[in-house]
Amino acid sequence: MSVFLVLLSWTSQALTFLLFLLLIAFLSYCVYVQHCHMKYDHIPGPPRDNFFLGHSPTLLRIMKNDGVVHDTFLEWAERYGSVYRLNILHYVTMVVSSPEATKEVMMSPKYPKDKFVYKKLFSLFGQRFFGNGLVTAQDHEQWYKQRRIMDPAFSSTYLRGLMGTFNERAEKLMNKIGDIADRNAEAKMLSLFNSVTLDVIAKVAFGVDLDLENKSSPFPKAIEICMKGLTVYVRDVLFAWKPSNRQYINEVKKAGQLLRSTGAQWINDRKAALRNGEDVPKDILTHIIKSADKEEVMTEEDEQLMLDNFVTFFIAGQETTANQLAFCVMELARHPEILEKVKKEVDDVIGVKQEISSDNLGELIYLSQVLKETLRIYPTAPGTSRDVPVDMVIDGIHVPGGGTYVFSSYVTGRLEKFFKDPLTFDPDRFHPDAAKPYYCYYPFALGPRSCLGQNFAQMEAKVVMAKLLQRFDFTLVPGQSFDIQDTGTLRPKSGVVCSVKHRK
Repeated sequence: MSVFLVLLSWTSQALTFLLFLLLIAFLSYCVYVQHCHMKYDHIPGPPRDNFFLGHSPTLLRIMKNDGVVHDTFLEWAERYGSVYRLNILHYVTMVVSSPEATKEVMMSPKYPKDKFVYKKLFSLFGQRFFGNGLVTAQDHEQWYKQRRIMDPAFSSTYLRGLMGTFNERAEKLMNKIGDIADRNAEAKMLSLFNSVTLDVIAKVAFGVDLDLENKSSPFPKAIEICMKGLTVYVRDVLFAWKPSNRQYINEVKKAGQLLRSTGAQWINDRKAALRNGEDVPKDILTHIIKSADKEEVMTEEDEQLMLDNFVTFFIAGQETTANQLAFCVMELARHPEILEKVKKEVDDVIGVKQEISSDNLGELIYLSQVLKETLRIYPTAPGTSRDVPVDMVIDGIHVPGGGTYVFSSYVTGRLEKFFKDPLTFDPDRFHPDAAKPYYCYYPFALGPRSCLGQNFAQMEAKVVMAKLLQRFDFTLVPGQSFDIQDTGTLRPKSGVVCSVKHRK
């Protein structure tokens, strides 16, 4: 009995000491949080929810309610100016809408991508996902090595050679839309565009014919699941700890495993073809293989890096272009006068031809303006962030170094001070003779880390839209919303459901 009492006493003392240490640690962290915040307190910003959590509760509430957090950033930018701060635990973030600061930070390689967000993109619920691929690599040398190897796959000469595939896949989509028109059925445009863009990236980047217009595939659903899962994984730090979310998390991990295992199979098939001396296309897959270290024995990290880039290009080459096309159809259907004008241009340039050439794309000037205006209001990749270790002065406000800067093209594209009547859809803003937006329009980011595939994406979008406008009239089915869904990228929440008819 006495031994038991001694043990109980020791246990009680140990627990008391542990609780004391935890209290000291918590108080120390609180002091650290306040120390982090104090040097930024002179910078304007919305009232905090509390001294410890900062603005975390507000932002989490917006995200959980499926709100577009950039709408809140826009509201605060209008109220607090071109730079304001957000306090999230011990992190301090500046939301910047100053063209000069945007130019300074984004055009320079010396400001790395935000380590908090981009480290989170490395994995998905503990399972490697984007890893150290071209979008997420933070080390400049590692990124530069990959970018240099990938550049030839996106040269203008190579892209012109893809016009045949762009035309072929877009033609299959038109046949499917034609069948929908014949049946007087409703066309879910976002879903249709997802199929064609995934078909294109699989064919031109990886040499694989998915034929999604005629065959079912698990890939579109897997990509959607991963993107939604990635959003909650990055934004809600407590999501993975809730037992009620285990089933969903397993579903997300299974979708991620499907993408990476598919990538491993396609990479191994291509490597075998290279070993056997077969002719292989100089596509993205070949360049991904070249991007690994040229050692006789490839390390596990080399293999994983190849899969990182496979997932990066497989998703990025499909998701954002499909969303842009859907938003474009939505806005054209809401603006009949613009729709008629762009149809007339397509009729004048393309006529009744089935094969659109790269020269034709250069002549579709107004269609280019329509696509650019779509990205101004609906940038499918709405922003990026950088760590800035040095002091800066932004519009007269001294900002100490050590914080993270968020640059939102969604915010700058909708600010009155940069664009007159910013919520009005007006393609003439991008007329060749109009003044160019000064570092306030960057749907593909800016500088050395700008999107490598932006020319690829816009060529593909032009071919698909030109064929759609050439062949069909479309109107929005009544009753759907024009809300935006934020799943890391922005997409139309309704899916853009249309009635389509053959043009006479």
